[in-house]
Amino acid sequence: MNMPGVLTIKELEVNGLVHAFSTLELGTVGLKHAPDPATAVANRTRFAEAVGVDPDTITVAGAVHGADVARIAVPQESVNGVDALVTDRPGIALFATYADCYPIVLWDPVHHAAGLVHAGWRGTEAGVARAAVEVMADAYGSKPKDIVAGIGPGICGECYEVGEDVATKFDARFSTPRPSSQKFLLDLAAANQAQLKAAGVRHVHTLGLCTKETAYLPSHRRDADGRRFGALVAIR
Repeated sequence: MNMPGVLTIKELEVNGLVHAFSTLELGTVGLKHAPDPATAVANRTRFAEAVGVDPDTITVAGAVHGADVARIAVPQESVNGVDALVTDRPGIALFATYADCYPIVLWDPVHHAAGLVHAGWRGTEAGVARAAVEVMADAYGSKPKDIVAGIGPGICGECYEVGEDVATKFDARFSTPRPSSQKFLLDLAAANQAQLKAAGVRHVHTLGLCTKETAYLPSHRRDADGRRFGALVAIR
């Protein structure tokens, strides 16, 4: 089947911002579980070049499923222990990898500041999206009402089955009991959208693409094979 190599959120296709999500047409871009790390690095390079970004500026979020945020002033290979990166400097490509968790892009067109968030259920519960907005406000003077957010591909609320121990950590608006089962369906996209709105972000756009249901995107719940897609954010 034909697969798009790169996905974007239409409302974030604006002057000054580069953002994109890779697909399996470009191959897996995750290093941690890659059988051949050199191939994954080459795929990252192809991804960056496909959107006109210098691969040498890629700065990777370590993604430990928390709510810590790093402010990036110069490119660096990796920032361990964080699930969100923010910057106001051109020449830096914020990058993270995903396989059901949600990438969230943040863009402040007033102060030309941007962020990239990695939000799984733990990070969402910890408030990682809100934390990134707060760091942008503290570091760059960004006002939440000026920030435009985009929620990329992730596992949808009709596919993400969790136990009661996880479901009860979230407002009942976002978790639905499954009939004749001890499981719940958790809508992480809706939870993150609500979190951003509560933080004062007025404009939140969603790509609305489920990783488990989309063959050209990796999904740990569908195929626990270690493949990952990437999200990239840069300022021009």
